[in-house]
Amino acid sequence: MEGFEDLVDQYYQALYRFGFSLAKNPDRAADLVQQTFVIWAQKGHQLKDRSKAKTWLFTTLYREHLGNARRSQRHPETEISEVEHELPSNEEDSGRQLDAQRAVALLGRLDETFRAPLTLFYLQQHSYKEIAEVLDVPIGTVMSRISRGKDQLRKKMNSGPAVAPTRIVDFQPDHFRKTNE
Repeated sequence: MEGFEDLVDQYYQALYRFGFSLAKNPDRAADLVQQTFVIWAQKGHQLKDRSKAKTWLFTTLYREHLGNARRSQRHPETEISEVEHELPSNEEDSGRQLDAQRAVALLGRLDETFRAPLTLFYLQQHSYKEIAEVLDVPIGTVMSRISRGKDQLRKKMNSGPAVAPTRIVDFQPDHFRKTNE
């Protein structure tokens, strides 16, 4: 009975040449051979007649190549520079990040009664039960404080601009008009 290393030694080169003839790329050929041996390591024990190992390996490599070809047709590889203009922009994420930073800042201004349960629930991911134990209050009180705290935070968030301007320019169009008019 042949060992795994013996099988690799015996058939690697021939499998690589076959893979290269199919894939026309040395890296892809090596990947095909490697995947073939991975599958052998997982399923090779199911082959009852070891004299058919060579045929099994070549068939497996061919099927892997066909599977890769089908996947590449469904999901073709593209250079990122060619499709970069189609990618979503980060502008929306930066607005969300600013809102999140503002929410955390406003959370710091809430009364401790509401700030603690909100922080434990949303920022520290504690359950109502854990918060009740930490704050030594009933679960119903925790739920009530979180609800009221969210309402207060929502009102504070809605009372100001979502993204405050960092610099205000005093624009006076009269300064740009010609005095000779």
